[in-house]
Amino acid sequence: MLLVIAFGAATGMSMFEQFKAQMSYLQKQLLTTPQIKYISVLLDEKQAPALLVTFDPQDKTLQVQRLNEVKEGREDTMQLWALQADKAPRSLGVLATSGKTLRLPVDQLALTDVPQLAISVEAKGGVSQEAGPRLPYLFTGAVVQKAL
Repeated sequence: MLLVIAFGAATGMSMFEQFKAQMSYLQKQLLTTPQIKYISVLLDEKQAPALLVTFDPQDKTLQVQRLNEVKEGREDTMQLWALQADKAPRSLGVLATSGKTLRLPVDQLALTDVPQLAISVEAKGGVSQEAGPRLPYLFTGAVVQKAL
């Protein structure tokens, strides 16, 4: 009887240690998996998807993925703007590369209560916040906050 009890206790302890190891692995995996809080699809003048913008609050970055083949000219830069009805447009950054995917460091507060994003074409290097964007916008899209 003591042998059965000892065997049961050893099995129970082994299962508990496996459970702890599995929980630790899953917690680490959760921390390294990107979490998307905000998403926006910017559309061109024909209402075709041009850019996919997602925000990961863990990395504090906006990921901007080009969905079309539009390229800026040699002396032009595309600049991303946060649009709010009662405030001046706020620059979120310059799309400094013509690659398919770009990451921009952005604080989460920069997207709070922002209903729309837009892309303007500016002189090389972008423009200051005070100068504001050149209109009309090349691409625009609504910002959606994902439910958690």
